[in-house]
Amino acid sequence: MKLRIATRRSDLALVQARRVAGAIRKALGVEVDLVPLQTTGDRLKEARLADVGGKGLFVKEIEEALLDGRADVAVHSAKDLPAELAPGLRLAAFPERADPRDALVAAAPGVRLLDLPRGARVGTGSVRRTAQLLAARPDLEIVPLRGNVLTRLRKLDENDLHAIVLACAGLDRLGLADRIAERIAPELLLPAPTQGILAVETREEGSLADDLRALDDDAARVAAEAERSFLAVVEGDCKVPVAALAEVDPGEGVRIRGLVAALDGSVLARGAARGADAAAAGDAAARQALAAGGEEILRRLREAAG
Repeated sequence: MKLRIATRRSDLALVQARRVAGAIRKALGVEVDLVPLQTTGDRLKEARLADVGGKGLFVKEIEEALLDGRADVAVHSAKDLPAELAPGLRLAAFPERADPRDALVAAAPGVRLLDLPRGARVGTGSVRRTAQLLAARPDLEIVPLRGNVLTRLRKLDENDLHAIVLACAGLDRLGLADRIAERIAPELLLPAPTQGILAVETREEGSLADDLRALDDDAARVAAEAERSFLAVVEGDCKVPVAALAEVDPGEGVRIRGLVAALDGSVLARGAARGADAAAAGDAAARQALAAGGEEILRRLREAAG
């Protein structure tokens, strides 16, 4: 038996897919081939995701490969997944989570976010990061940034930026942890829902989904369920600054913090919840954030979008 894994073609996606392939070989004793695919999101290299359809652009072609039989398994960065999967597909496993925090990569070694000079130019393509950066440092000049990790690192120098913000997990997996000047505390910059988690997806039919549970990490699954529940309730995508982080305590269940932010960082509507049921905790935190001002933020965003 040989399994085919669909993945994006980026350096990071291939590293992640090879890691999962190794785990499948070890757990299931089968051969694995990678099926690298270019997604719509990869082709639109310079466009802001919020302007061209959101993060689902990174999974559409990969899910199509699962549904039409060109692949048996898909590996995603879980934060690229929309709240709703394509019909007929299932998230079979969430391997152990990497560092969920955001990373500051600075032009000057050792500089932290709060140490950046007034008016510093900081690159990011994320509305979530932009909103929270401006909430913490309204003086910053945010410079739009797209491309894969290596492209963004190159643009740090080419665009005369003081710093860029990326995910710690991606830098760690690429062996680039030495580029991280600061692993930014969630209290200052709350991560994207499921940041640092890989999602192993397959078709609902057949026994493969059950077999792939051998790759599952209990804490990663609970965190993913809580954070995806938060995302689903607020109906968040790349156009909406949404953040959430769930922390799992085996004796206390799950604790989740989340927020919905105004694009300019002027309002951060926060919610938090704790409980034994991950989805219920995510739901409760989301409703609290909506009641704290998130619903008004979303209303204004919808009106602005026409």
